[in-house]
Amino acid sequence: MRREDLLRVACEVIAAQGFGHTRTVDIAQAAGVSQALLFYHFETKDKLFAQAFGYAAERDLDNLAALLESAGGPMDKLRAMLKLYSPAGKSKSWALWIDAWSESMRNQALEDVSRALDLRWKDALASILRAGADEGVFKCPDPEGAAWRLMSLIDGLTVQVTVHKRMLTRARLFELVRIAAATELALEPDQLS
Repeated sequence: MRREDLLRVACEVIAAQGFGHTRTVDIAQAAGVSQALLFYHFETKDKLFAQAFGYAAERDLDNLAALLESAGGPMDKLRAMLKLYSPAGKSKSWALWIDAWSESMRNQALEDVSRALDLRWKDALASILRAGADEGVFKCPDPEGAAWRLMSLIDGLTVQVTVHKRMLTRARLFELVRIAAATELALEPDQLS
C-alpha cells in the first residue's frame, strides 16, 4: 500500500475516533496492513499523526493557494477567505483541526505541523489585508495584527460551533466575523457579504 493511501486511511480513522482514541493497530487494520509497515513508513505514532494531519490540511491549503492566485482584488479575496476559513456545512475538517490543536500539547511533531499550517493561514490573510491597505480598498495600519485578531476570533467561534452544538449557528458565526472584519478595516459589514 502506498504511503499516500496509508495517510488517507489514517485521516479517516482519526476523524472518526479522534487522536486520543486512535491506536496504530486501528489504522493498520483499517488499511489492511501490519503495524510494522506503518512504523516502516512513519517511524512513530506521533509522526504518523502529524503527517496524517498535514495530509488532511493540504486540501484546505490547495483551496487557499487557488484563492490567493485568483484574479480578484483584495476585497474579493478577503470575502472568499473569510468564507473559506469559516466552518461550512457538515465538514469534519474543523473537528480534526480542533482535535489536532488539543493533541499538539502532547505531541511535538503534531505541534510543529499545526503551527506551520496555522501560520500559513494567518500569513495569507495578512497578505490580503496588506494588499487592500496598499491599494486603498480598506484601512489597515497593522495587517499582521489584524490577521491574528481575525483568525483567533474565527478559531474561537468555530470551537463553539463545532464542540458546543446549538450554542451558536454557523450563520451567526459568519455575521460576527463579518462585523469584526468590517470594524477592523473601517468598512460597513454589508461590504463583506
